[in-house]
Amino acid sequence: MARNLSTFLYLRPKLMLLLLLGPPLLWLGVIYLGSLLTLLAQSFFYLDGFTGRIVRSFTLATYAQLFTPSNLDIFQRTAGMAAAVTLADVLLAFPLAYYIARHAAPRIKAYLYLAVILPLWSSYLVRVYAWKLILAKEGILSWFLAQLGLSGALDALLALPGIGGTSLSFSSIGVFLVFVYIWLPYMILPIQAALERLPTSLLEASGDLGARPAKTFRTVTLPLVLPGVVAGSIFTFSLTMGDFIVPTVLGNSSFFIGQAVLSHQGTSGNIPMAAAMTTVPMLIMGVYLLLARWMGAFDAL
Repeated sequence: MARNLSTFLYLRPKLMLLLLLGPPLLWLGVIYLGSLLTLLAQSFFYLDGFTGRIVRSFTLATYAQLFTPSNLDIFQRTAGMAAAVTLADVLLAFPLAYYIARHAAPRIKAYLYLAVILPLWSSYLVRVYAWKLILAKEGILSWFLAQLGLSGALDALLALPGIGGTSLSFSSIGVFLVFVYIWLPYMILPIQAALERLPTSLLEASGDLGARPAKTFRTVTLPLVLPGVVAGSIFTFSLTMGDFIVPTVLGNSSFFIGQAVLSHQGTSGNIPMAAAMTTVPMLIMGVYLLLARWMGAFDAL
């Protein structure tokens, strides 16, 4: 029976393709895209201020509320944090990824791979709360800075408006540090994979033509590795935009988009506003991808 079935499918490749791709496409269409469409539909409803019930009639009033100063401040704060985290991760990830791809011996490369992936084996919450202890006023980082006589510099940094706080564990600086640490592996791996695919002959040809290493990096390496950088930035930027755990655990009273969505959905029951706010990160990521494509970031794929 198994031989007859395999022969039957072999002689009908279109049916075989349908059976292979049908279930995942059905899941993608019904569960994933269906959920997004439902979310989009909810955003066009509104919450009745008197009864507290959701009125299921089409309106743009919920989207109009997104342009209030408080909500615009949340969007600006979240997008700024996501951009800063992405830039910091690129600067940290590129040298390590370049060393892994181009210079590390096979044994060292395996150890470095393990070091990059190992944090992902532990619980996300465990890592976040571990950083909360590290950044606390009584934590090891404050103690280490005190031993170096830098407590005054830390206090001056925390006194800066907008980014400081009572301690690193309750400040925008602490949120930034934890975000950079949490999403760094998602930046290293795509860049390293892009560097692995970069032909060495192109770098040698650039050197043979008289280009210095800096010019070779600027004109050959970076344009060809840019798709990997964009892929990593999609992870770091989008994950930072939607995360609510890190700002809740380490942040101050300033809200991020994820916290605002959780508050509207869970505390106030304003599901239309929560749905409308979730469209903002998707819109920002769509614009980002269009700009990346316009800049030629995907030409080397």
